[in-house]
Amino acid sequence: MQPSQPSSRVSLAHLVAACVLALALVVTSSAVVALVRSPQGTAGAGAGDTATAARHWVNTWSAMPQLTEAHNMPPAPFTGDRAVLVDTTLRQTVRVTTGGDRVRLRFSNAFGGTALPLTAVTVALPKGGQAGVGAIEPGTTRTVTFGGRDATTVPIGAQVVSDPLDFTVRPGSNLTVTTYLAEGQASLALTSHPGSRTTSYLQHGDRTRDDELPGATPTNHWYLLSDVEVLSRPATTAVAVLGDSLTDGRGSTTNGNNRWPDQLFDRLQQKPATRGIAVVNQAAGGNRVLNDGLGPNALARLDRDILAHSAVEQLIVFEGVNDIGTAEATPAAQQRVTADLVAAYDQIIVRAHAQGIRVYGATLLPFDGNTPYDDVGGHREDARQAVNTWIRTSGRFDAVLDFDRAVRDPQNPSRLQPTLHDGDWLHLNPEGYRALAEAVPSRLLQRR
Repeated sequence: MQPSQPSSRVSLAHLVAACVLALALVVTSSAVVALVRSPQGTAGAGAGDTATAARHWVNTWSAMPQLTEAHNMPPAPFTGDRAVLVDTTLRQTVRVTTGGDRVRLRFSNAFGGTALPLTAVTVALPKGGQAGVGAIEPGTTRTVTFGGRDATTVPIGAQVVSDPLDFTVRPGSNLTVTTYLAEGQASLALTSHPGSRTTSYLQHGDRTRDDELPGATPTNHWYLLSDVEVLSRPATTAVAVLGDSLTDGRGSTTNGNNRWPDQLFDRLQQKPATRGIAVVNQAAGGNRVLNDGLGPNALARLDRDILAHSAVEQLIVFEGVNDIGTAEATPAAQQRVTADLVAAYDQIIVRAHAQGIRVYGATLLPFDGNTPYDDVGGHREDARQAVNTWIRTSGRFDAVLDFDRAVRDPQNPSRLQPTLHDGDWLHLNPEGYRALAEAVPSRLLQRR
């Protein structure tokens, strides 16, 4: 049995133990606070990476993935009986919105029938900075890697994100992405964005590092590439647009980049307070809110096309005319589609708000005079008016963009202004798209 210690020594030991415990708690608490406050994305970053860690990825260009229809497949000889793009170089240009000095790409195999093997990918600046050209500026080509490798395979239904690449793109500039597929895709189910309004080029062999593509086959579609992101300062954010052909740009100029989201971005660049806003166009011709059409319905694709994208803080919803126009032209059918659209908008608002995204509702445009949407009884026009009344007055949207008022004929409000449509009384021309862009108050998009 050990002799008992003097009481003074016991008290001293207890005091020392208490001090050690208190110090440990302070250190632990400080470590927890530091862990919580440390910026995301700093794992493995050294002291020299502090500036990079303070920035974040922003989606600066996007194209809604779709299943390619037969008439939008790559032209012969690039589509075979059982495979597509075999031994093919695909060169595409895209217009970024906000700029940066580091980029990364996303390729989608959302609708592919087999895995998608990408053999080589490069980025470069297009010749003369132009959209839709097959040549690049000499000396600007850079290799894109995936996990440190030049090649990658995108599983069925998935996407792949490239490694970050030091490559400077200016706001509103064009970027060339060249992809080579040695094996092609062993399926005729191909992911694309047919309504590119931009010319791409196809040629056999690996031409990813060639400055020119003489004899290449042009096609006005985008394939496989779905997003470009830039590493930007913390204040940079994105506004996304959920839409149909009116946002995808039917009636705009091929290689002109004058869809209304393009023209909106140009306006935002004119003011210092809005220069740090990227515009993400997530639209497709024929798309609907309630039912699948050309691409999944808006409710089904909301997570993929909006909520999962980098730095999106605001959302413009400008879709629903195809739902009205394809529903039967009877009072009962149009009353039903009106109620369903209102419920769908409310669902979009709830789901976006849950992610901290503000949602702006855009009123639907007139289509009187359009075949086949216009109906003699005016039942579809009644539905459009009812939907627009809800958008304007319900108070559910964080703000309302009155696109209807911006382009309708003041003398005949059920029709577009004759000078603003492309001839079909449904889609707009570049001047009409300018009117939509100007109907968005730039102050609304400023970060709060």
